[in-house]
Order: sequence, then structure tokens, then C-alpha cells
Amino acid sequence: MEKNEIAFKVYLLHEKNYSIHTAAAYEKDLIDFSTFLLANFEQEDLMDVNYSQIRSWIVFLMDKAVSPISVNRKIASLKAYYKFLLKSKQIEVSPLIKHKSLKTGKIVQIPFSEKEVKSVLTDETFKDDFEGIRDKLIIDLLYATGMRRMELIELKLSGIDLYANTVKVLGKRNKERMIPILPEISNQIKVYLVERADLEVIQNQELFFLTKSGNKLNISLVYRLVNSYFSRVSEKVKKSPHIMRHSFATHLLNNGADINSVKDLLGHATLASTQVYTHNSLAELKKVHATAHPRQKK
Repeated sequence: MEKNEIAFKVYLLHEKNYSIHTAAAYEKDLIDFSTFLLANFEQEDLMDVNYSQIRSWIVFLMDKAVSPISVNRKIASLKAYYKFLLKSKQIEVSPLIKHKSLKTGKIVQIPFSEKEVKSVLTDETFKDDFEGIRDKLIIDLLYATGMRRMELIELKLSGIDLYANTVKVLGKRNKERMIPILPEISNQIKVYLVERADLEVIQNQELFFLTKSGNKLNISLVYRLVNSYFSRVSEKVKKSPHIMRHSFATHLLNNGADINSVKDLLGHATLASTQVYTHNSLAELKKVHATAHPRQKK
């Protein structure tokens, strides 16, 4: 099992080009299922698993109030593992061959309004020191580029091109993309770089964003930062870096951007992934239609 786990992780990282973060999540799901299998069926070998055992795990997770979305994600990890076993000819049939994902309710993510974003970005509470300049740039860059939280954390110093006004982002499955930035953002970057150069110690020299102690940002810091500043201007339930990405896409579409261009900026593999952001744009179109159509006028 241990050899297979290592080989599976190599398969995810090098053949599937998954990120280290995603590979670690898949590995954890596999360990959780192994623990359940041992505790409930006294079985260690995952190659001899049958679907009824997997079904028992699903029931166990549901009883623990794990959401259908999370359950589906965990089963996706198992599917990937058994696909790896099939590919390496260790099994002949996947126990999940006839599995159907659990039905999930459609979750509508509500973006920040343009007014809310402007209120945060013009907020005078950002301090005029390294952390204040960095924090404002983080929020501005999330909104200006639509990059993911991990893409921002992993952003390389070498990926910033102030002459071309672009940033190079390493997205999912190690796919690179270039995103244009506004001159105003470039000016903020120049100010930040001066402050960054004055740090006493820099542990991660290749990374663009750093903590005050010169280390890599952690995931929770970026979340807390966005949540903290937007809590002052917004009453929305969810205030996260992903909502910043959602706002970026929605505001571009609302202002007439082509959906295929937005797809490329977001780094989506398919247009279907981008279309989840169009419901707010449709709301704007309906508003325009209601006020402009001759039959709506009194």
C-alpha cells in the first residue's frame, strides 16, 4: 500500500500535472478511506475493495454531516486512485465503475459589488508600511487579475514584468498564463518592491509576496486579509479570495467583456467553468432590457 501511495502521488504530480496542494488532498482522502476500511472491515488492501464498502464509507461521511460536494470530492480522489491502478495493470476493473455522484444543490456565489470593491481599495486604513502596502497590493491584484489564492501565494518575483505590464501565473496542472495589469497596479508593485528590498531577512527570495519576516505567505493569512477589509463594507456571508476572483469575472462580463477572453484570463480549461460566473451578468442584462425595451416603457 505504501509503495502504491508514493507511486500514486508521483502519478498525480508528474503525469496528471496536479499541484502539490491537490496531490496532498487526494493523498489525505486515500488515507481517510484506508482508516475507515481497516476499522470497519479489518481490511488493509485497497486493491480488493468492492463498491459496497465504498458505499458504506459514503453513508458514514453523510452521517457525519459531510456535505455532498465534499463527499463527491473524496470519491473523485478514490476514482483517480483506481484509475491509476488500472493504468498500472494492478486491477482489471474499478470498484467505482458504476458509481454516480451525489446530487448537490446549485450554489450561487454572490460577488462583491463594484462599489464595495472601490470602497475597500480607497480605504485609508491601509498603513503606510511594508504590511499595509503589501496588503493593499494583494487585494488590488486579486481583483485586477482574478488569480486564485494559491496562484497569488506562489507568484514568482521573476513573473512580474513591469515593462510589459504583465504577471506570469502558474495555474492548475502547472499551466502558465500571462495576465495584463493596469499601470496603476504596476506603480503599486514598484512601491512594494522598495519596501520588500528593505526587509532584514528574506527566506524565500524567489517569491514575490512575503511576510514581514521574509517567509512565504500562508493560505489563512490571505483569507483573513480579504475577509477583514471586506467585512467593513459588505454584509455578504462569504468574503473570501475566491469571491474576489468571482467579482473580477462578473464585473468584466457586466461591462461587456467577451466570455472567451475571461476564460483565458481565469485560466479555465473549458468554457463551462467560466459560465458559472454569467448569472450575475444575466441579471444586469435583464435590468437593461427592462429599462430599455420599448414594450417595458410606460
